[in-house]
Amino acid sequence: MKIIIINGPNLNLTGTREPEIYGTSTFSQIVAQLQSAFPNITLEYFQSNSEGVLIDKLHEVGFNHDGIILNPGGYSHTSIALADAIKAINTPVIEVHLSNIASRETFRHHTYTGANCVGIISGLGIKGYKSAIDFFISE
Repeated sequence: MKIIIINGPNLNLTGTREPEIYGTSTFSQIVAQLQSAFPNITLEYFQSNSEGVLIDKLHEVGFNHDGIILNPGGYSHTSIALADAIKAINTPVIEVHLSNIASRETFRHHTYTGANCVGIISGLGIKGYKSAIDFFISE
């Protein structure tokens, strides 16, 4: 099974950016923990702060992976283009947010990208990524 985690803008700062919201683990540490928890899965990781680069990555992996875990960051609430890219690919996508977007600023309550995903996990911290992998394994 091949799963990729794709993270959007500012998630490269996880571990240092607002640790009270996003935690103190870096994404290198998070991916290492997930790979250790799921040794039989090929787990890839990609991050970009650029919307077009994220779209290109979805196009690249969206026909040859078993699952995509996407944290589009702030683009969740603004990007119809990312939503369209998710809709255009065959690989199922689960949207994951470290924080509970429903309990944050009002503009974060709506996600354009989530409408084209098989599900949304929000507010579980790094456990959200684990839950997404569990879902793909069970399918």
